[in-house]
Parts: sequence; structure tokens; C-alpha cells
Amino acid sequence: MMNRRFTGLTDTGIQRSVNQDNYYIDPDGRFFIVADGMGGHAGGQEASQIAAEKIKNCLNTYWDCDLPSDKLLEKSFLEANQGIIDDQKDHPERGDMGTTAVVVIFRGAQPWCAHIGDSRLYRIRQNQLEQITEDHTWVAKALKMGDITREQAKTHPWRHVLFQCLGRKEVNTIEIARLDVKLGDQLLLCSDGLTEEVSDETIKMLFEDGDPCGAIAKNLVEAAKEAGGSDNITVIIVVEEGETEAITTDHSEETQIRRNKQ
Repeated sequence: MMNRRFTGLTDTGIQRSVNQDNYYIDPDGRFFIVADGMGGHAGGQEASQIAAEKIKNCLNTYWDCDLPSDKLLEKSFLEANQGIIDDQKDHPERGDMGTTAVVVIFRGAQPWCAHIGDSRLYRIRQNQLEQITEDHTWVAKALKMGDITREQAKTHPWRHVLFQCLGRKEVNTIEIARLDVKLGDQLLLCSDGLTEEVSDETIKMLFEDGDPCGAIAKNLVEAAKEAGGSDNITVIIVVEEGETEAITTDHSEETQIRRNKQ
């Protein structure tokens, strides 16, 4: 059985006055959640908080039941979505709020990941960085179709426009995938406040330094702030090696579940 070390860190950044990101780390290292809210200061904070709380509660409640892991992840995301919609009904001023979410679970012998929006999961294996998730943005879709180049995507005015997020009546796609994790692998869950400012090359370099995961988390956040810090920055790092240890800081085969429109 592989053990893991893990840490999480969030920062408001330089240009924002409120942190609309939320994250949760299960104390036993069973699951990890990052959510990045949108829809105004109060709305974004509330949406990401509801999502993280609902996903956490659902995973805790049904962890030991017979529900398959992909169905459990789907259920947790749908409960988070409904929780945000219910809050919108009670607070019409937050009617446009929504949130991204990316989740990794270690349940049984097979790890899984799920996401919606543009918060990302990366895997670092033998000094190679791989983006596991695919952004649910119009620009990412255009890039995949070959309509724009990677350089154009970096500065495209629509690069933050999502076609899927939690907090909408129609959630058509929740991407859920088996996750291949081996001894020595490092996982990075992050909001786009990191990836908007820090290139994949720099992220890879910071992991290559061989620092403890707590130090890497701090260095990633500082790199994003030094590059402009235009958004909130949240990172979770999971390392599959050594004794299980939570680090505190200051501050494959894919299946895609598509829901038919009601």
C-alpha cells in the first residue's frame, strides 16, 4: 500500500481583495478538493465554499458503501451543483454565481479524478509534467479543434469563459477518469490563478528542485504573485512516497459522464 504526503495553500493574490477559492484536504489523505468561485465577491466565495463542503460531505457519507467510485464522484458533484442552485434561490443577488471543481480520491485500489471548469490536475512523473484534466473553456475547445494556436490561446480574451461549471441547471458533462498513480508520482491540483501566471515549464522546474511539498506549494504561489498575481491562487500537492504525512503551511482510462438536458 502506497502512503502519501500532502499539503495545500491558498492566497488572495496581488490584484484581488477577496479570495473566492476554496480547498479541502481529507485529514487521512483519502481525497482532495479545489474549487474556484465566480460571480462577484460574495457569490464566488459562497459558490466555492458550498461546492467544497457538499463534495466533502458526500464523499464522507458514502465512502464505505458499495457505490462505485465514478458514481460517487458524479453524485458528489451533482449535490454540490444543487446546493449552489438552492442558495441562488434563497439569495437572488447571487444568481450568477458558479464554481469550478477538481477532485482526486484514493478509494480502494484505484484512484479517480473528476473535474468541471478550468481548475486543473497535473501529474509529475520522473520529472515530466502532464496535464491530466482538460479545461472546460471555449478557448481550450477551439485549441483542440485547431481553430487557434497555443500562443493565441495564452492571450485570447475568451480564455476564461467557461462552457461548464457548477451552479447551473444544465450540467451536461462531468469529466470523471481513472487516475494512474505510481510510487514517486506527484500530483498538483490548482486553480487558474496559478496557471494563468505560471507556465507549465516553470511549474515543472519548481518540482524538479526536489524541495518538500510544503516548500513547493509556497514557491508556486510566490511565482504566481511575482508574475502579477491577477487572481486568487490555490494549490494542493500530493506525493505518493514515504510515510503518510500532512504538511501544514502558514498561510489511463477515461470515462466521461454526460447528462442529457432535462
